[in-house]
Amino acid sequence: MPDYEMHDPEFSGTTTDEWAEPRLEDFSTDDLSEAADHFVLSASGFPPENFTDLKLPVVEPSGELNRNALQTAKSGGHGVGAVEGLDDEKREDVEELIDRLANEHFEEADFGD
Repeated sequence: MPDYEMHDPEFSGTTTDEWAEPRLEDFSTDDLSEAADHFVLSASGFPPENFTDLKLPVVEPSGELNRNALQTAKSGGHGVGAVEGLDDEKREDVEELIDRLANEHFEEADFGD
């Protein structure tokens, strides 16, 4: 089972644009540590060993935190509940991080309980 590492993603603004999970070729860099800044979890730490180790993208390749990505990460079919091998404590920590990011950066987000 992977020992997932969580971190705060880096972003330069916010957006409510439609969301599609990014692929490696969507990023303007081959540097995995830069791509990893857009994700919440990694199965191999930060920086990751492989792009496929990264889970729960919430920041657009262009650098904006995406509200729809946060919603998907929180409760979508590709969200925190679908990450295999994630223990309950880490899942709770990730959900709290997603809630905090949404509530702090989007006026009417109302993520949480």
